Amino acid sequence: MGRPGLCVEEFINEVCGFMDAIAALHQRVSTPRLTAPAPTPEQLTVLFKAALRAADHGNMHPWRFLIVEGEGLIRLGELFAKVATAKNPEITQSELDRCHAMPQRAPMIIISIAKCQPNPKVPQIEQIIAAGAATQNLLNAAFATNVGAVWRTGDMAYDPAVKEGLGLIEGEEIIGFIYVGTPTVPPHAPREQNPADFFSAWPQE
Repeated sequence: MGRPGLCVEEFINEVCGFMDAIAALHQRVSTPRLTAPAPTPEQLTVLFKAALRAADHGNMHPWRFLIVEGEGLIRLGELFAKVATAKNPEITQSELDRCHAMPQRAPMIIISIAKCQPNPKVPQIEQIIAAGAATQNLLNAAFATNVGAVWRTGDMAYDPAVKEGLGLIEGEEIIGFIYVGTPTVPPHAPREQNPADFFSAWPQE
């Protein structure tokens, strides 16, 4: 831990020791195997500030995030089990155990939510994309500061009963469950990709 009273920028420079921004963008990978401890308040502030710099047409801030840890992870597992049982009354005990265990794969989950609002100039799809961009910024910042993170979705992310249980309102959608914590193994090397496979000039003669 750094000196008491550090501002976020001082914390970044003195404590995080994170990598160059371009290196982080080129090397970022998911780290699904996580354990305690969860990110510190200072680390979370770094991640949150990065998320809020996402491209945002109309400055609508079409996002919000729920921080789930401790007892909250148990209650999230209970919600998953309740929803799964409602959909399949004959669900097996092993399937219920899996529902309860899902949130326990990390010491903290950040639930990313698109908060879509009526705007004649900014359609819903742009607002959802903006929330996704904020989520990706958070992941990039996590990798750069050596915080383990993985973006998960699955059926529970799109289930209306899960959204209701989490307090989402009309116009809101779950973008993902971002599991964060301390990596149990070093991040693997990213798979090489050739930009020429994805970028091309237009028009082509």
